[in-house]
Amino acid sequence: MTIQVAPADCTGCEVCVDICPAHSKEEVKHKSINMEPAADHRARERENFEFFLEIPEIDRGKVKIDSIKGSQMLEPLFEFSGACAGCGETPYLKLLTQMFGDRILVANATGCSSIFGGNLPTTPWSANREGRGPAWSNSLFEDNAEFGLGMRLALDHHRAYARDLLHRLSDEIGEDSVSEILGADQSTEEGIRAQRGRVAQLKERLREDRNPRARDLLAIADQLVEKSVWIVGGDGWAYDIGFAGLDHVLASGKNVNMLVLDTEVYSNTGGQASKATPRGAVAKFAAMGKPTAKKDLGMLATAYGNVYVAQVAVGADNMQTVKAFAEAESYPGGSLIVAYSTCIAQGINMATSMSHQKLGVNSGYWPLYRYDPRLPGKGEYALRLDSKKPSVPLKEFAMKEGRFAMLARSKPEVAERLLGEAQADVDERWRLYEQLAGIEHGDLAVREEAPA
Repeated sequence: MTIQVAPADCTGCEVCVDICPAHSKEEVKHKSINMEPAADHRARERENFEFFLEIPEIDRGKVKIDSIKGSQMLEPLFEFSGACAGCGETPYLKLLTQMFGDRILVANATGCSSIFGGNLPTTPWSANREGRGPAWSNSLFEDNAEFGLGMRLALDHHRAYARDLLHRLSDEIGEDSVSEILGADQSTEEGIRAQRGRVAQLKERLREDRNPRARDLLAIADQLVEKSVWIVGGDGWAYDIGFAGLDHVLASGKNVNMLVLDTEVYSNTGGQASKATPRGAVAKFAAMGKPTAKKDLGMLATAYGNVYVAQVAVGADNMQTVKAFAEAESYPGGSLIVAYSTCIAQGINMATSMSHQKLGVNSGYWPLYRYDPRLPGKGEYALRLDSKKPSVPLKEFAMKEGRFAMLARSKPEVAERLLGEAQADVDERWRLYEQLAGIEHGDLAVREEAPA
């Protein structure tokens, strides 16, 4: 396996060096990847990068996609975005495209992710060598969830019409072929590939058929291959301006996936406080520190009981993040992933973007969990806590961020009070999550002792 730097596009954010786990036995400071002056290496690395681009992509059917090694061997269809150096949002989008990118439709709320995602005439959303890639579009800030729901409804309508036409044309197409297409298992990469092959053969037959229904089916035959709808946006959209739409779409029960890139502030418009902003943090419209607690979006979604929900932090537990993406995509209803996204507006050293997330999880500031409505039917608890009990005081984490530290310098007594209340928030939330993780649902198939 080779990790190759793109010398013309590296932003020098240093995140890769910060999180590199491999150290030289001779010199501890020397890692497998290190920062060096770009000018000294650019010419040679351009040649290496050109060679790297010619290496054939790995067969998606031969790797375990829902694993760290497997997902990271796959081609990203989101790259060179132009986001801030060290941005905490882009790793999630890259991962999304590596796991499902050649068959996803993305509805992107206005915000940072739409600006670096659609900075036309270029776009980081790309296609593979087969010409397949994400279908991406940006909607308004306030209606992105509804916009994505419209994509899902259109896909469902086209697919239902295509299946109906297949039945009507079964004498011409062949009963066996129709049965194979309609009964195809598309839950795996191999299944998706096999269905694409069947649909390609179907389209060849339809091109020679003069039946008007055959022409109609030819126009929508590709909808017989499974598509995945992802509704993407920041916390300003999900927690605030677009929350009513997000709630409506989750309540619909439709098969859509929502990815919230949570920077805990309106990053793109200048750093205003949102309902995702934590207690005690300084932001515009909260110059004395936000006096109220952060809205718990994930727990609100679990109240429906039929929505898959996960809270993730790729810098703290990348395996948990990959599992959450895989489970959300496979869930046949609504899903919500709230992703901890470090941001320059938080006032941190962005070189530590990923390791800072780990500290946030260890302090209990950002608990990791997955709520899967399918589990009670398998004799398991719906809510799984994936992070350990807080082991670091919240203050140790908070003082590494300018949004907390500036209040401690300007108004120490106010900061102390709010930080004390914030620590109480952390403690109480953990107690609540621990209790919820041990609740048996009515349809729990197998009764077991709760884990210690």
